Amino acid sequence: MLIKRVLILPIWLFVLTACAQPKTKPTSVYTQKTADIDGTGKIYYGREIATVMGAAGADWLERNNRNQEENTDLAISKIPLKPNAVVADIGAGTGYYTFRIAKKVPQGKVFAVDVQDEFITYLNQKKKELHQQNVEVVKGTETSSKLPENTVDLAFMVDVYHELLYPHEVLQSLRKSLKTGGKLLLLEYRAEDPEVAIKELHKMSVAQVNKEMAANGFKLVDRKEFLPIQHFLLYQKVD
Repeated sequence: MLIKRVLILPIWLFVLTACAQPKTKPTSVYTQKTADIDGTGKIYYGREIATVMGAAGADWLERNNRNQEENTDLAISKIPLKPNAVVADIGAGTGYYTFRIAKKVPQGKVFAVDVQDEFITYLNQKKKELHQQNVEVVKGTETSSKLPENTVDLAFMVDVYHELLYPHEVLQSLRKSLKTGGKLLLLEYRAEDPEVAIKELHKMSVAQVNKEMAANGFKLVDRKEFLPIQHFLLYQKVD
């Protein structure tokens, strides 16, 4: 069943390993507590950062019925992009979104960013197979997207943000890579909806996302609730 499968394998992309939980670096924005069963024990603005799963979920990310379950076609159609836009898929994983969005920006570019070697290899192979010249694969780190400064029109994360081990550092990295007025799109499971049968730490409320984005120099400019189980939240870099 869909709900059971989603509970077992949410979209966990932006990670180093399935098992390792690196120690918290000495940054004042984080605190630590005893970890919940699905959490890291690391707290950011009152939210426990969720545990992650990596390349083991690659087949699930590419499942044939993903569009039916998540309406990914609709999500992609609503992303505001010009044909020459420069886009960054943060936590790209298998590139499910990367290569579809690349077709929307034929005169632009899509950076496919991930931190796992398995996904980097997968992305490079897929780029070669599809002859998708406007995709550039980038190996990021836990704390940085490793993108050039002032180059990106829109960055996006699909069910990734809630599992970033260093959200503050990653967001600051993205601020540097975004152009003036650049935007950040987040798709996150809806915590406000009890019918969304996802483990609590793998869902986010709009209020929580807004709090974290505002603390990092982003303002909400558009919110849509047309997807079956996810928020569609568009933020703009505040200069």
